[in-house]
Amino acid sequence: MAPLSAFTLLFLTGLAAARVCTNVTIPIDISARQGLFQNVPSEGNLDTGAFVQAFNQRGRNYSQTLLEGFQTVTGSYRISAKFCHPDGGAGSTVQLLSHGIGFDKTYWDLPYNNYNYSYVETAIAQGYSTLAIDRFGIGNSSHGDPINTVQAQAEVEALNAVTTKLRNGEIPGVSSRFNKVIHVGHSFGSVQSVWLSALYPNNTDGLVLTGYSPDGSFLPITLAAWNLHSARLNQPLRLGDQRPAGIFNRFAQYASGPALINGISSVLHVFGITLTSQDTWNEVATTEVGDLIASWNQTVTPYNYSSGYLVTSDLTATQYVFLLAGFYDIGLGVFSEQTKQPVTIGEILTIGNAPATSSFTGPVLVFTGREDVPFCGGDCLAVTGNSAPSIPGETKMQFPNNTGGFEAYIQPNTGHGIAAHYNATAGYMVILNWLGSHGLSA
Repeated sequence: MAPLSAFTLLFLTGLAAARVCTNVTIPIDISARQGLFQNVPSEGNLDTGAFVQAFNQRGRNYSQTLLEGFQTVTGSYRISAKFCHPDGGAGSTVQLLSHGIGFDKTYWDLPYNNYNYSYVETAIAQGYSTLAIDRFGIGNSSHGDPINTVQAQAEVEALNAVTTKLRNGEIPGVSSRFNKVIHVGHSFGSVQSVWLSALYPNNTDGLVLTGYSPDGSFLPITLAAWNLHSARLNQPLRLGDQRPAGIFNRFAQYASGPALINGISSVLHVFGITLTSQDTWNEVATTEVGDLIASWNQTVTPYNYSSGYLVTSDLTATQYVFLLAGFYDIGLGVFSEQTKQPVTIGEILTIGNAPATSSFTGPVLVFTGREDVPFCGGDCLAVTGNSAPSIPGETKMQFPNNTGGFEAYIQPNTGHGIAAHYNATAGYMVILNWLGSHGLSA
């Protein structure tokens, strides 16, 4: 049974000890050769559903169907990031953290339960500096046309530009320059880290690929399970551009915790409908009702995403793709709905364009939950047709010249969203100990 308190603010803001963190904005210039696609209707949720239907149609390459040609996207943009280092100094090694679809940079430093699930907190305690970015097009980084600008290739170029600035000491507000940059990704962030290592093998010193395998055959089931909606319609007050101030100020008094549950129960009672508090919680937190009222207490300025930015429909879709039932805090699951971020149509159309192999020779660690759905279909040990001990273990074939060490670690009792599970911190120590044993200690 889900605790009623799971729909409270869930945002404890006590600062973690022994670290110094700064929010920074990084100006970058990128040039990316990428696809020019036909316009895809995406104004309404039925449009987005039709897009996924077409994309998943058996025997059809919808990306190729929509492709009209190629173009070079150039421009100056901004990347929003959070830089953290131990209070004793930044050192010369930094981990560059790239989030996956559905999240932003806070994935790596979740404030929930006093940062108990924070990867940054654990890395800082081991002496590392970290730079967690909002990927290009997402969160507080520059947005763009969601079909023909915010594609995977442009995001990889943005990631490379940030990496170079870290090495050169050109991050605004960060005085250090770093001799070693370790790329740590999750999901789509891992895809982009592999992609960077293929295009710019000398610009990374090590890869940690969480929530990853090279098997893309589970993308259709993932897209279907997300039940994608237009972001601006799914959470109009946070992800869209609709925020009537008067309604907001009135509703904010009742928009969390028992007051919300009791208030809805009272309204239903007027119409002769009596629900238990638990049933009311289920109606609010596990349906799209929760999305309509999400983040009333949190957001001051909407993200104002345009049509073509898509999000998961609700917590039930999020659980199927990201979370293993029984092994994550339901309160953190609700929090993920209140803070979720979108994916663009352009990203979906280009996610499969990454180079098949990389000439990178340095250390590579793949760290994936046993029950990962997007990259393993729900069981990462269900291998067929090759000698790899796991589906993530097949990643070794992407690095044929690897001499710095390779390992694929399968985290038990864990779905795709590794950071949200009860055993997250133990998993973080596996990552950090592995880096230390492969010449990448802080």
